Amino acid sequence: MNKKKIMIVDDEPKIVRFVAANLKSLDFETLTCQSGAEALEKVEGFDPDLILLDLMMPGMDGFEVLKRLRSYSGVPVIMLTARSNATDKVQGLNLGADDYLTKPFSLDELFARVNAVLRRMDGRMAAPVTTSEITLGLVTANLAQRRIWVGDTEVKFTETEYNLFALLLQHAGKVMTHEQLLSEVWGSEYRDEVEYLRVTIARIRQKLKSLAEGQELIITYPGVGYMAKQD
Repeated sequence: MNKKKIMIVDDEPKIVRFVAANLKSLDFETLTCQSGAEALEKVEGFDPDLILLDLMMPGMDGFEVLKRLRSYSGVPVIMLTARSNATDKVQGLNLGADDYLTKPFSLDELFARVNAVLRRMDGRMAAPVTTSEITLGLVTANLAQRRIWVGDTEVKFTETEYNLFALLLQHAGKVMTHEQLLSEVWGSEYRDEVEYLRVTIARIRQKLKSLAEGQELIITYPGVGYMAKQD
């Protein structure tokens, strides 16, 4: 079995060495970068399964690195920051981060977040696929290939966005609660992180907006959850 590859991007050498050494002890392959520019230069060659990305770096900060990454890659990203500012958290999630970890963090917490994200990417957190293809109005989803189209246009989602939208499509016409969606897509340890869900739904809607011909494809039930509209 191939080792999972993790890129660590942080301008603090001690943190980089410490995190890399402990990830290697758990049989991960690692690549360390001390700047955003270095990370963007090396990311395609290394092809990581996950990136740990520091927010506060000189020159190009983590937000800019993530923005550039998301223009061509859906690789999972956990943002690391010394600031507990809620605005920073939302901004990172809006740009496509998969998770957010505030320094200082324990190794147990880091490993738990890393493993949770990798489980999602492996598809083990998603509900079982009951059919290989779903068609709902303008939307066609090939669940076997993990691809979704609106009309004739394929929509490029991050892994988390895809897992969430596909889960809603598989239960179209049924309201899924915040807790159900968070537990099945992110993991049971995230069931109270409603902000993660709201931001990801907003990103999905933004990607669908120009293609949906004015149709509301995801219905919000305030304080309860969301439902994929069934024609």
